[in-house]
Amino acid sequence: MGELLRDHSLQMSDRLSWGSFSLVAAPLEIEVIVNRFVALVVLGLVIALQFRSRVVAADDETGPVFQLRIYVMADGKLDVMNERFREHTTKLFERHGIENVGYWVATDKPHSENMLIYLLKHKSREAADASWAAFGKDSEWQAIAKATKDQHGNILKEKIDATYMVTTDYSPEVQPPRADKLYELRVYKANEGKLDALHARFRDHTQDIFASHNMRSYGYWSPTEGTKAGNNLIYILEYDDRDAANAGWQAFFKDPKWQKAYQESIKDGRLLAEKPESIYMRPTNYSPIRE
Repeated sequence: MGELLRDHSLQMSDRLSWGSFSLVAAPLEIEVIVNRFVALVVLGLVIALQFRSRVVAADDETGPVFQLRIYVMADGKLDVMNERFREHTTKLFERHGIENVGYWVATDKPHSENMLIYLLKHKSREAADASWAAFGKDSEWQAIAKATKDQHGNILKEKIDATYMVTTDYSPEVQPPRADKLYELRVYKANEGKLDALHARFRDHTQDIFASHNMRSYGYWSPTEGTKAGNNLIYILEYDDRDAANAGWQAFFKDPKWQKAYQESIKDGRLLAEKPESIYMRPTNYSPIRE
């Protein structure tokens, strides 16, 4: 860039000047000024991005956040994990300010034999970090974890799938599950740039059509951190039983309102990047329960 400015200034040096600033003597000064200007622009962008990150982080920390956690156990270890949660873990969570919202086990094989899904609530993102740090240092928890491993070996088969998330603006209030109902966890990954359109479709159409077919919305979330963060929507539906779930989905896809909303929403391209994830599940006998 400096060389280009030098060439240009030499061509104009015999005829141009501005006040006491002569372009004949100034090519180096121009280069310095330009370099300083570029540096200031870059610095300004860096500061702006840092400020934006802090604002986003502050927004996440000022309100409640949820955490979806999915455990896949080694063969034959699901009962061991459920017992530890029933007798110890849920109580220790409460001790350290972590709210137990709901605990479920999958109903369909192979997940029915090795998967635990649960939902926690924290007062803020900052509070979540503090609670987990205190929980990890709790001497009672450390003793329980050691005793479990000594007696049963490694319980987990895979790394914990943990996702921080916030409720969408169209989600109902999230409460503990009902003991006698069936639930379905669904995860949608949107195509790049299509997440807002997906939210709009749920906000304006999908959840109302669900309700008309006795498919009750339990909660909708936008992931903020973890394996599902990014272009994802997570939600949970509630049904009376599996027959009601099957009937509801069949009626939903045949519903003219859904067909119209779907076609209108994909005029500029499909919203989903891949087939949705789906896990049917029932509350455990130690989950918080509402009537």
